[in-house]
Amino acid sequence: MILNVSGRCDIVAFYSNWFMKRYNDGYVDVRNPFYPKMVSRIYFSDVDLIVFCTKNPIPILNKLTEIKKPIIFQVTLTPYGKDIEPNVISKGKIVEAIKKLSQVIDKENLYIRYDPILVNDKYTIGYHINSFKSLCSKLNGYVDKIIVSFVDEYKNVKNNKAILKIRRLNDDDYKMIGENFSKIAAENGMTVQTCYEKNNLCSFGFISDVCVSKKLAYKLTGKKFPKWKARDCGCVQMVDIGVYNTCLHFCKYCYANFDEHKVLGNVQNHDDNSSLLVGYLNDDDVIKIRKK
Repeated sequence: MILNVSGRCDIVAFYSNWFMKRYNDGYVDVRNPFYPKMVSRIYFSDVDLIVFCTKNPIPILNKLTEIKKPIIFQVTLTPYGKDIEPNVISKGKIVEAIKKLSQVIDKENLYIRYDPILVNDKYTIGYHINSFKSLCSKLNGYVDKIIVSFVDEYKNVKNNKAILKIRRLNDDDYKMIGENFSKIAAENGMTVQTCYEKNNLCSFGFISDVCVSKKLAYKLTGKKFPKWKARDCGCVQMVDIGVYNTCLHFCKYCYANFDEHKVLGNVQNHDDNSSLLVGYLNDDDVIKIRKK
């Protein structure tokens, strides 16, 4: 089994203590987001690989040596200010944390996500090109791979339309991003690819790859895993242990948050000692052990 920690919430940034307690206790419980009474129990003895996705790796950096499992780390690092990412820590601190992370895990298993790209009157194409150049120069020698995606019209994006003021990209925009990002990445010894995008920018020098490939999973675990059925992106199948509406970053483009009041309520209902990220098990919950 491959554990996704997490596409639903930044567990690393806000719930690392809970995750490490679950790891040390040997299991974690996850409510089905569509059928809340159904609970999957995952034993870490059945986990072959852990994929961490975060905007702030600092809370777990000093704990990674305790995890005796193969690890892939994807760190999202974008150039937006507090108007778009209200609670994301200083980007300089994230850069320094990435450098330390590169020394803890194999650099081959470390990805930077410049994700998502949104364009408006403030965050122009030129702004993104300059930001990407600065990012790559700072991480030269520490990172080999960068993943790029473009903003999608999720519910939260629609809710924050007046703040985001997104401009739709045209062919010339994609060309400018593709050519410049490819050139900058190559100059810094990096590859750049898209993530689940119709326009993969390969014609401008981007490589064709997925975020977590079956090939990489096999290399790290010696096991073959199927393609992720839940998404038509080509990634290997993963099991997510996060919960929607629990991330305190409050990014205005986020797909996993769509109700900030509910986020605050869920945070109040979090307990590091619970087997669940939010709340507790109930007597009428149906617990099933998940093996894959």
